Amino acid sequence: MIRGRGIRRVLVRSLPLVVLDVAATVVAFLIAAWGTKAGEIDLASPFFMGQMALLSLVNVAVFGVFRMYNSLWEYASVDDAARIVLATAVGSVIGDVLGALVFDARMPFRVYICAWAILLVICGMARFAIRVNSKGRSWSFLGAESPGQARTLIVGAGESGSLVVSRMLAGSDEIVGCPVGYVDDSKRKIGRRIHGVKVLGDCGDIPRICKQQSIEQIVVAIPSGTQKQKRRVYDLCMETGCKVLTLPEKVKDIPEEQLSKVPIRDVEVSDLLAREEVALDEGLVGTYLKGATVLVTGGGGSIGSELVRQLLPAKPAKIILFDIYENTVYELYHEIAGKAREAGIEIVTEIGSITHMPALEEVFDRHNPHVVFHAAAHKHVPLMESNPREAIENNVFGTLNVVRMAHERGCSHFILISTDKAVNPANVMGATKRMCEMIVQHYAQVSKTVLASVRFGNVLGSHGSVIPLFKRQLKAGGPITLTHQDITRYFMTIPEAARLVITAGALAEGGEIFVLDMGEPVRIYDLAENLIRLSGLTVGEDIEIKVTGLRPGEKLYEELNMDDEPTVPTANGAITVIKGVRPEVADVRVRLDELGAALPLERDEIKRVLQKAVPTYTPEFQ
Repeated sequence: MIRGRGIRRVLVRSLPLVVLDVAATVVAFLIAAWGTKAGEIDLASPFFMGQMALLSLVNVAVFGVFRMYNSLWEYASVDDAARIVLATAVGSVIGDVLGALVFDARMPFRVYICAWAILLVICGMARFAIRVNSKGRSWSFLGAESPGQARTLIVGAGESGSLVVSRMLAGSDEIVGCPVGYVDDSKRKIGRRIHGVKVLGDCGDIPRICKQQSIEQIVVAIPSGTQKQKRRVYDLCMETGCKVLTLPEKVKDIPEEQLSKVPIRDVEVSDLLAREEVALDEGLVGTYLKGATVLVTGGGGSIGSELVRQLLPAKPAKIILFDIYENTVYELYHEIAGKAREAGIEIVTEIGSITHMPALEEVFDRHNPHVVFHAAAHKHVPLMESNPREAIENNVFGTLNVVRMAHERGCSHFILISTDKAVNPANVMGATKRMCEMIVQHYAQVSKTVLASVRFGNVLGSHGSVIPLFKRQLKAGGPITLTHQDITRYFMTIPEAARLVITAGALAEGGEIFVLDMGEPVRIYDLAENLIRLSGLTVGEDIEIKVTGLRPGEKLYEELNMDDEPTVPTANGAITVIKGVRPEVADVRVRLDELGAALPLERDEIKRVLQKAVPTYTPEFQ
């Protein structure tokens, strides 16, 4: 029923063009016959009338095949112009052939040529008039004016930049602005015009052009540029005080018919911190994932959900999403179900807690997983400082439960998601994750399962991370709050972290702690400043940055390995492995027994026992 209404809407919308094309066909041949002095044609004869009817029907049919009635002519391009030329030519040829067969007579060849040219002009002008007059925008060959819209500079005079300008000129609701000019590092483009808008200089000229042209916003349209190139452009843009926008990274993968709806978005701090993407070596990871049943604990979380997405190309037979929070699992399932079905991968959702052994046993009995990625954990530092019992029960003993099940049920691989906060921990969360690493090392010495840990820093955009908090504060008008002006953190993107975790699993032999290359640590104060500047605002004038003081358990800087944990490179340049001293099996068992016995105690007493279990932990007592 809905599809039927959609077809009717298309027919109603196309009817004016169909009528126009029929009239254009008749007019074109009348003018052609008169202009070429084809006196042998009787314009009032049944032959000519029949020819006109036939040619009109043929042209309408051919135009329909060439999508001349369901295109968005508000966004007409050179490709659409070529389509008009081809459609009118094909229609004329087919009409001539059919006319000869039906009427056993033909009009002179010169009439067809002249009529085709006239028809091309009428049909082309009619359709491009729609583009020129769309939403009342004014056009000229010297440029375009969009009254009331922000004066915009476009970075990149390629296909994406052309797309941005054409949508602005057509009055797109998703890409709004008045295009003043382009900048592009290609010297041959400087001084040229695209859609009537001039290329004013190269990227190095951005600050000067913005000042001279009173630019209010900048759209960065270089989705295929390297991260180094984009960072240079963003740095130049932030000097201008203009609001900075960009296109989605995967704009080239978007189908042509959907391009008109592609929105521009704010440039985010994550764009500044992103590095060149690490590709997943499908041949390497396929050795342990292809055809396997994979269990992802915390499958609905930031890291767990991205692990699931990145697992799809490795072609496991089944992926089990295990999480205590049903909402995110539900959303992820419906996001990936179609892709998984196409790839022949079964997706199963299981709701339960890693602290509840009956739930874990049921999942292992029902699905018999071969590979386990353990991402379930409490990770919020301040919350865990106030709730050390919950942190130990979930992070330590929950991990112990999952490790024990993987060992007893003969899984091939178990990979723990750890954190840089496990290095010389200053908080409960970090200390519990260090204890988890020791559990994995303990079982690796006695199990046939390959058990390993992967350690990395903060993940951009994950639940509870600093950047979403800054964005909410900015949207509310400030202030942006941070705990110390000199605090630094390591950052990486969620997809990059997930790919490297999966790759580390292929490199593991048992007991290793893999460390992901996090690049250089980033000063959080600089993140806040850049976020404000990218929004076209001024620090201290439009938005204040307020320093509130370090929270309980918070460190000024994080480390990726301890002094007694030397690292060596692996076959993957973005991953190193720690070759430190592994704890004694009996020692780990004693520490776990002591932690279990301490759970009924008060907070500070629990922290003291945790400090004994993790000697590198320096607790803060309340």
